Amino acid sequence: MKTDAVIMTGPKKLSVESLIVSEPGAGEVVVEIKYSGISTGTEKLFWSGQMPHFPGMGYPLVPGYESVGEVVSAASNTGFNIGDSVFVPGANCFGEIKGLFGGAAKTLVTPASRIIKIDPGMRSDGVLFALAATARHSIAGFGSELPDLIVGHGVLGRLLARLAVAAGGDVPTVWESNEERMSGAQGYEVLQPSADKKKDYKSIYDVSGDPSIVNELVDRLSKGGEIVLAGFYPGNINFAFPAAFMKEARLRVSAEFNSEDVGVTRALIESGDLSLEGLVTNKQPAKNVSKAYEKAFNDPKCLKMVLDWRKAA
Repeated sequence: MKTDAVIMTGPKKLSVESLIVSEPGAGEVVVEIKYSGISTGTEKLFWSGQMPHFPGMGYPLVPGYESVGEVVSAASNTGFNIGDSVFVPGANCFGEIKGLFGGAAKTLVTPASRIIKIDPGMRSDGVLFALAATARHSIAGFGSELPDLIVGHGVLGRLLARLAVAAGGDVPTVWESNEERMSGAQGYEVLQPSADKKKDYKSIYDVSGDPSIVNELVDRLSKGGEIVLAGFYPGNINFAFPAAFMKEARLRVSAEFNSEDVGVTRALIESGDLSLEGLVTNKQPAKNVSKAYEKAFNDPKCLKMVLDWRKAA
């Protein structure tokens, strides 16, 4: 079995190529992918060559962990049926080609335990499911408080703000330094950091990916306040200890979502309490992958770029 897939052989070196896909084994399903999202966090770091080393990472690789498609083959014991719409958070079915992410392909083989059934009406918005669940995880985990300041108005920042509003807490403030990303707020205010003089935030969520920002955030905390690092950072994070000491600041890292987040996020989306509207801003046929990646990472107006695998050829 073969498939078209995005192959990244090095920084800014990518193309759509034909690859052999592993035959499905026990408990695995075959999914025909319709759309896959491009991550402006980890994928951008791979694309730019700035990704810190993690076990199993390297080139060549198939990127992508935000794919949506339809089950085309599934054993009866998997719990899935042919025709089910599913979210696929990556796959590892390409032999020697690294598939630590592995979602940017026309056809995927993956364990049924990894995929998530979604409403087919979500269409390309379904690629946002992982980001929505990640946002929910950062808010719900380890006794955390709802954010009263969110730093960054990209897709993850918008999802965090929408979740905070849906939860019924105090409406958060959102910082965004890029004028082209300040619009699109739904029930909250977006400010330039320099326009905000407040210095008693209790819970600051940073999704900027900027490792140099912590000192400024400490300065904006109330005593005993918490900074949540919910983005992904390419380098070491350093900050001056005396100011953090005086504030008795708390620092928390929020990572991946879990099964509880999946269930809650699905329920929030299906009930209409969490809207994904307006977050997918751009689509390209998968064959235009180089153009799509350039725009996803270099155009601030592009919040989420989606590859359309229905137009892969």
